[in-house]
Amino acid sequence: MGGMAERGVRVSDPRVMRALSHPARIEIVEYLNDSGAAVTATECASMVGLSPSATSYHLRELAKYGLVEQAPSRGDGRERLWRSVAAGLRIDPDMAEPAANAAARALVDLYLNRDLERARDWFSRLGTEPEEWRRVGAMRGDRLLITTDELKALVEKITELIEPYGIRERQDSAPEGARRVAFSMAAYPEPDRT
Repeated sequence: MGGMAERGVRVSDPRVMRALSHPARIEIVEYLNDSGAAVTATECASMVGLSPSATSYHLRELAKYGLVEQAPSRGDGRERLWRSVAAGLRIDPDMAEPAANAAARALVDLYLNRDLERARDWFSRLGTEPEEWRRVGAMRGDRLLITTDELKALVEKITELIEPYGIRERQDSAPEGARRVAFSMAAYPEPDRT
């Protein structure tokens, strides 16, 4: 998902969505997309909390579906390096196709559950966070009355505002005190009431 803007690798094939619909694989792809680094399975494993052999298996599966790729070797060619194929993913299924619809729903469910867990974790440790971070952490639940053109413009503005703060773009130049922040956004029409 990596954002609803028109960027990143388009994922529309139900087989690719099913391959991605695994918590470990989401973590691996997110880590590689964020860092932009070429890493070994062992290095990636330490970042996502898996064993090197499990990470290697997941990397091979992700590569099979074009979600990650092998990177050029750092030296003698004995170690296999992996990298992302883009800075993000864009889930864009053909919703008229039942298999794509089901695969997309499973993948969206995984992302939503992950975002919910992150929010719950934030609130569980709120009392241990520094005051400056407690004051700026936020969750909103607004409801809008808006046209499709206005919603499109709003999403584009939000995307434009957050892009300069992306981990991959900023990791080497972030100011002192910068932390990774989970930013989630969802905008969708409610059912018509007639």
